[in-house]
Amino acid sequence: MDRTGVRRALALLLLTWGASRLVLLLFVLKVFVFPGADVTTDVSVIYQGWYEVLRHGTFPLDDVTWQYPPAAALAILAPALLPFLDYPTAFFVLAFLADLVVLSLLLYAGLRPGRTLRGAWVWVIGVPLLGPTVYSRYDLLVTAVAVAALLAGSRHPRLMGALAGFGAMVKVWPALLLLGAVRRRAWAAAALTAAGVGALFAVAMPGAFAFLTFQRDRGTEVESLGALVLHVARHYGWHGEVLLNYGSIEFLGPQVKAVSTAALLLTALAFGWLLLWRLSAVRFRSHTPADAAFTAVLMFTVTSRVISPQYLVWLVGLAAVCLCFRAGRMTWPAVLVLLATFVTVLEFPVGFSHVVVSDWYGITLLALRNGLLVAATVWAARVLWRSTVTEAPETRLPAQASRSEETPVSS
Repeated sequence: MDRTGVRRALALLLLTWGASRLVLLLFVLKVFVFPGADVTTDVSVIYQGWYEVLRHGTFPLDDVTWQYPPAAALAILAPALLPFLDYPTAFFVLAFLADLVVLSLLLYAGLRPGRTLRGAWVWVIGVPLLGPTVYSRYDLLVTAVAVAALLAGSRHPRLMGALAGFGAMVKVWPALLLLGAVRRRAWAAAALTAAGVGALFAVAMPGAFAFLTFQRDRGTEVESLGALVLHVARHYGWHGEVLLNYGSIEFLGPQVKAVSTAALLLTALAFGWLLLWRLSAVRFRSHTPADAAFTAVLMFTVTSRVISPQYLVWLVGLAAVCLCFRAGRMTWPAVLVLLATFVTVLEFPVGFSHVVVSDWYGITLLALRNGLLVAATVWAARVLWRSTVTEAPETRLPAQASRSEETPVSS
């Protein structure tokens, strides 16, 4: 594409981003009212309540809804950086800025040789599909760290590792970014960063790791894959309950423990497949770490006992990084994730009342959203395996070979 074409593409992309983010801000600031439940109460009630406890130097030990690693406190305390704004407004502004940071990273990466702006478009389109929920959770801030880590990649393995380690101490899942890392320096930097951050919080603030108990005791959330069994069972005589439990709407009653156990077993099987892939992979290209991270987080999300709407922003961010690479092959899994993101906003907050009562409209929305995620997971796993394990390497002329396309398996 010539310079004029690039400028036009950038102008259109930035215009689309600006318009869509303005609408998001108008929704979270309640200038406009979004259909369904008010998703901003997580910020104005829950996050602000945690903020009042955290700023006094301790974790909310008496609140079982606090289920996050210790560095999550930094995200909750971050609105203090904007003291001239009230807490909710400051949080929304920080979410907007994190969104802008991700866009900037994807644009920088997309304009380099061998890259493309498709990734930036995935981000621009995908984020607003979640509606105001995306600016009302701190997951967007974590996703910004994860995107920065993946884009650092093989060129800066220590930086990638440090960011992944820090991200894991904010919300666990960025640890999966290391799955496709081939440099020992990345793993070492991640371990040192996570250990350092964890130790600092353990010494400075009581209860830094109480979240482990709260997370262990969670049940089957009504939006998860396993919950579909219980939704259908309610129509055939199952007499369990749907209640607010450990910070989310969960099923309680007979057979719920069995469904939760099955989800944990599926998670174990997913991690077993990922371990097998890592031991079997023989070709690591520049896009492999992003592809592996995308696949791993898809597996983690689909098999989890909880699939909260904000989890989709993780997948959108990782899909965007995958599509930054011209040689990447995750296009169709990324499309499926975007479709699942759109269905998610129809399910929550717009149609959440239907999900809670398990009527057939709510069940259909859940089945469609979760079905799309399962399809994306299977497709991504197949692409990852074929491109790194079974597919014959491409034959290239010496002049066509590129260091950026192949990465050594060991450091």
